[in-house]
Amino acid sequence: MPPRNANNFSIQTIVIMTRRFAVSLPILFAAIITGSAACQGTNTNPPKLVVFITVDAMRADYLSRFAPQLTGGLARLYNGGAVFTNGFQDHAITETAPGHSAIMSGRYPVHTGISANTAGVNDTTVSLIDAIGLGASPFRFRGTTLTDWLIAKDPRTRILSVSRKDRAAILPIGRSKQPVFWYAANGIFTTSTYYGSSLPEWVRVFNARRIPASYAGKAWQPLLPDSAYSEPDSVPIESNGINITFPHVESSSPDTAARLLSEFPWMDELTLDFAMAGVNALNLGAGPQTDLLSVSLSTTDAIGHRYGPDSRELHDQILRLDRALGVFLDSLYRIRNPSDIVVALTADHGLTPFPEVHTHDPNSGAIRVNPRPLLQQLSNSLSAAGVPGYGLNFIAGVYTGNGFSFDGGVLELDRAALSRARINGDSLVRAVRAAFLKVPGVARADRISELAKADTVNDRIGRRWLHMFSDEDKAALVVTLAPFDYWNSGWIAQHGSPNDIDAHVPIIFYGSGVKPGRYDEFAGVVDMAPTLAAIAHVTPQEKLDGHVLQHAVR
Repeated sequence: MPPRNANNFSIQTIVIMTRRFAVSLPILFAAIITGSAACQGTNTNPPKLVVFITVDAMRADYLSRFAPQLTGGLARLYNGGAVFTNGFQDHAITETAPGHSAIMSGRYPVHTGISANTAGVNDTTVSLIDAIGLGASPFRFRGTTLTDWLIAKDPRTRILSVSRKDRAAILPIGRSKQPVFWYAANGIFTTSTYYGSSLPEWVRVFNARRIPASYAGKAWQPLLPDSAYSEPDSVPIESNGINITFPHVESSSPDTAARLLSEFPWMDELTLDFAMAGVNALNLGAGPQTDLLSVSLSTTDAIGHRYGPDSRELHDQILRLDRALGVFLDSLYRIRNPSDIVVALTADHGLTPFPEVHTHDPNSGAIRVNPRPLLQQLSNSLSAAGVPGYGLNFIAGVYTGNGFSFDGGVLELDRAALSRARINGDSLVRAVRAAFLKVPGVARADRISELAKADTVNDRIGRRWLHMFSDEDKAALVVTLAPFDYWNSGWIAQHGSPNDIDAHVPIIFYGSGVKPGRYDEFAGVVDMAPTLAAIAHVTPQEKLDGHVLQHAVR
């Protein structure tokens, strides 16, 4: 890592001196494929129901950290399942959309086509049903998922995917037009016209109960006595310094309470209640075919962002999630034979602690990294060289300047605009790379073309960037911060880096056909779909990046 007090670097001279047409170089990318799934398991009968649970922003260490206080669903899975303690989302941009695109496809984002939240599911060609907001669909998603493999084996297979977030409901099952629902700001579960023209009757009946509005004025108090929490309840950096202590009270307005429900633990309970209503309405798991229920629970992400992974609020959220999952699994096992069910659990990404909070992680030297001065200089220099634009702007976490954008460490160039201004793009990238390496907090800056030629077996950061991008059309330069450092882009706790703190996630299998135990082998989330395919006796329809985790298969 470069020294944190390195000098600044000027780009303008390089820009002016290299005003000539850029030469496009062929970029070679060797896809890292770990092998396709074997579909034979030693268990005789495939399950009648696969339940895939994704907990948004659940770090792997939450399970071990809070294990003594877990008594519900998390405890059941953690203590009785096949637990891969060295599990990772093995790609660089650890965000919700890329992570969810990998969980049931068995492929990295470079192959699913979902590179970031900003390039996720928002679709202006479709609209929401009975709700106001952005339309969403899987139109960017490429390839197949476990859903498609199950349906190919048996067309009677029934699918349901639910979440608070649209991208978390849509992407696990890919382009399949199966029942997919997510929570809207007006307090109902909705879907888009990509999936149909109206909501099914069971969804309308559930929404008519107006459960979110019933939380108006309700106070969120810790589940356990204060002595059960080691975290202080008065950390100024949390929640932007506003309402940082318990109790946290919902709005007294029913409409506002419904809109803000995502920031309270009850959102997960509502999502699980909705999922169970769907199980009953669609008769999931009744057989003889293997059905699939995907549930993505987003509250851990919302509370983690607001209060941080070291907060009392996050601690209490995990305890409440554990209890809610326990109720859900108990309810499911009352109506379905437990021996007919397989449960899988993972997360789409982890979470990095606030640089100012030092509790569980070795982040004492963490800083906030401000790329604006460098990007301002770059934009000004390109403008002076004749590249059109409106100067440097920062909107929704993305910097845009004359001839470029910078989002979460990824520099994208408008090479056509640079060429018209007679700017050599490759020379420009070399200059910008040298400049970034002198910014305090930047650990490395890489070109995809160079990483593709390198041995990344032992270079996990380089490997994770290659699992995001195959060429430099969307990533002329990828910048990685030192572990625990933040891009200076807001007050919330952050994730999104290729560092282990954001990539390390739980990977658990539980139930029929699963061999319980603790396994410390490296496991990728892309290994989960082929492993479930082996347990369910189905064949993937394309070559995968993941492989069967044989230790999990009975």
